[in-house]
Amino acid sequence: MRKNLLIAASAAALLLSCKKNESGNKSVIKMDSSATVITDNNGKIDSVTQSSSTIEVNGQKTEKTDFVYKATDGTLVKVVFKNDPKENTVAITSNKKTFTLPKTETKNGETIYEKDDMTARVKGDSLHLEQGNNVIELKRTKI
Repeated sequence: MRKNLLIAASAAALLLSCKKNESGNKSVIKMDSSATVITDNNGKIDSVTQSSSTIEVNGQKTEKTDFVYKATDGTLVKVVFKNDPKENTVAITSNKKTFTLPKTETKNGETIYEKDDMTARVKGDSLHLEQGNNVIELKRTKI
């Protein structure tokens, strides 16, 4: 009898302690996570896989857009474009290394990101990456 009472009390305590708390200040950060539809020059929906999110903090919006690019040797590379009120950057991740480059200029439909000896030129669905004498051509994947 004592064991049954002890087991019932333990089970009741466990159920009451696992209640999820949903309260908090939800108005500080508003997050809108949605897939963005991209159209090509003909107005057709582009089937490029991407993830896009917009976060608003104190009235300032930060937008992040993730793409997967493929190098000519078949290597997949994650590319994240970040636009916020302070700066615009591109983060390129491959082989567990991430390089973040700030935007320096936009001309003739091409956006250029530079830091130290690394330059990324983005035009349409291609990304031309230069570091010293190394040149890597990347194309956005369609999965």
